[in-house]
Amino acid sequence: MSDPYDPSREGAKMSFAQDMSYGDYLGMDAILGASQPLSDAHDEMLFIIQHQTSELWMRLILHEMRAARALMLAGQADQVFKMLARVARIFEQLNNAWDVLRTMTPSDYTTFREALGASSGFQSHQYRLIEFMLGNRNREMMKVHEHRVDQHQMLEGELAQPSLYHVALRALEQGLDVRFDSDVYRMDTPHQSSDAVIEAWLKVYRDPQKHWTLYEMAEKLVDLEDYFRRWRFNHVTTVERVIGFKRGTGGTSGVKYLRRMLEVELFPELWHMRGAL
Repeated sequence: MSDPYDPSREGAKMSFAQDMSYGDYLGMDAILGASQPLSDAHDEMLFIIQHQTSELWMRLILHEMRAARALMLAGQADQVFKMLARVARIFEQLNNAWDVLRTMTPSDYTTFREALGASSGFQSHQYRLIEFMLGNRNREMMKVHEHRVDQHQMLEGELAQPSLYHVALRALEQGLDVRFDSDVYRMDTPHQSSDAVIEAWLKVYRDPQKHWTLYEMAEKLVDLEDYFRRWRFNHVTTVERVIGFKRGTGGTSGVKYLRRMLEVELFPELWHMRGAL
């Protein structure tokens, strides 16, 4: 019989009394310690971790989109494309997470729903920031964050900056030597489809080789919204499967509210122009 494997014989460091360990670097005590159910229900841990990990992924989405916006403004498109592709894949991860949550039945959820109080994913400031960065800007949605001055200021700061789509449209103007009406760049209202923008994107798609950088940018944005829409759709079906048409814990109409959100288009011109090609 061979001796038990000893990684120290191959040079692996085994003592971390004086050095930073894996757990130290990742702050694992704080992360794992944050998952604290408020009831004795078995499935509450699933519910907490599902939402905590989603918030961590959203933090990375914001990190990538802020960098992508800055690089787009600097004209460094190649790096932007990589970041937008990464964001789309993060949304794919968020989509897959709904499959895990859907293993929780309505009966399971009722065992701890009262422990949630009025808390709801509707109140996620990071989700709101993502929407604002992508162009779905609605000041009415900021009211729920007024009790947190830091979060409210963060959202105000985002409304003072051009959205990711605004920056893409500036690149479209420069690439085609066109100018859009100022209404296209309204900062604190949801983006509305513009016929002039549709015509500009049509020029790109009718001659992709001539406008390859803009063409690739457009497809990366469509890819991102495609995954984002799937995430919203999976959210709706998961909520309907678990609570039916009950009101949400945060007071929204639940499934009815989420279905309305399915109608939101982030980059409408990129979808509307397809039928005219």
